[in-house]
Amino acid sequence: MNKRVNTFLFILAATVVNILMMMVLFVLFLVVFARFVAPSLPPQVNQVMLMVLFLASVISTYLLYHRLMRWASRTYDLQKYFGPLFGKDGKGRRSPE
Repeated sequence: MNKRVNTFLFILAATVVNILMMMVLFVLFLVVFARFVAPSLPPQVNQVMLMVLFLASVISTYLLYHRLMRWASRTYDLQKYFGPLFGKDGKGRRSPE
């Protein structure tokens, strides 16, 4: 496999992991909220809190994903396996396949 295929497969897998991570965090936040906080609040506030919990899961997923990618980049030299995303490498040249 060449670098373009590796990059495509990595982005596809990372997107799936990112979405799954967001769903798990949202359900976790929702369960904690429903168990401890929701019974003491009026229904109108609970509706708004669903949006806040979703936003919190998106932000948490971004932070976790960012740390995970930084760790993977440091641990494994990912630049030698993947091509640039936008057509040129850091030196302004087209990358070889």
